[in-house]
Amino acid sequence: MKRIILGILAVSGLALTLIPSMLVFAGAISTPTNKAMMAAGTLLWFATAPFWIRRAG
Repeated sequence: MKRIILGILAVSGLALTLIPSMLVFAGAISTPTNKAMMAAGTLLWFATAPFWIRRAG
């Protein structure tokens, strides 16, 4: 159960680093919003992915 939650959080963090850039390119969000979302996604990814990946291996 813990591994599933870590996986969901890690993938959500990765999505928050990729999707905002596409939204800026499409003109849907502003650059400051993009930076805030990408910062949150980066922190979430680096906080959860090492534990998720370590448990998978």
